Amino acid sequence: MLDLYHHGSSVCAAKVRFALAEKQVQVDNAHYIDILKGEQFTEDYRKINPKAVVPSLVHDGLIINESTVICEYLDEVFPGPSLKPEGAYEKTLMRIWTKAVDEQLHPACGELTFVCCHRFIVQRLGKEKMQEFLSSTPDQSVTSKWKERKKQIVLMGFDAPGIEDTIRLYDGYLSKMEETLKNHTWLAGETFSLADIGLTPYVNRLDMLNMSGMWENGRLPHVADWFSRIKQRPDFKAAFLDWCPADLTEDLATFGVQTWPDVKRIIGMA
Repeated sequence: MLDLYHHGSSVCAAKVRFALAEKQVQVDNAHYIDILKGEQFTEDYRKINPKAVVPSLVHDGLIINESTVICEYLDEVFPGPSLKPEGAYEKTLMRIWTKAVDEQLHPACGELTFVCCHRFIVQRLGKEKMQEFLSSTPDQSVTSKWKERKKQIVLMGFDAPGIEDTIRLYDGYLSKMEETLKNHTWLAGETFSLADIGLTPYVNRLDMLNMSGMWENGRLPHVADWFSRIKQRPDFKAAFLDWCPADLTEDLATFGVQTWPDVKRIIGMA
């Protein structure tokens, strides 16, 4: 029995959905956790994931958390196409990318997503519900300081200290991808792997925010080519777009357009 707890706009949940699809593994039960309404904070869900984040995978009663770990688990446990390169060095390159995602790019994505979109959604809850939402985040979540950082970004927006550094870090990873893809078809060599699965949600997040200008129009042509090939994979749409509710997809696009001038300015495009 395979149960997946996930959300439509969660980059980590999308990564796991992509890995499941590429491995051709079917989920028996998909439990939708609306993280923008605070459903991840319920007592029942926190028994599965104490950090109150998605995704979580339950396989025959075994709980597996952390999306990178879940993807590795899926590749090891289930048959189907391998998601790791054959060579030891290429496997190392793959893990360097997935490690970078966990340590730097994912926390940066949380900040970018909230400053560019989700703060507006949370503010729509009203003052009382917004404060309840912000106070419900556990002390140890996306990062050890995410509870206070999220509150800071929701209340201060682009005036939050360090937010410009975060956005430049994000843009810097696109540049690192560009340098790698000048010499290789995929991020860990010539084989599509967990490195590509791991980075896809973070590029797609920008795309859904209407911020593809960060790589289009000749700015980062190899990233543009890579993402075009990613989007042509048979399971991309189902893993990334179909699960995102229409109203949330619209919010990402609308608020992304609204905040794109600030992002352009920060990364030196304006």
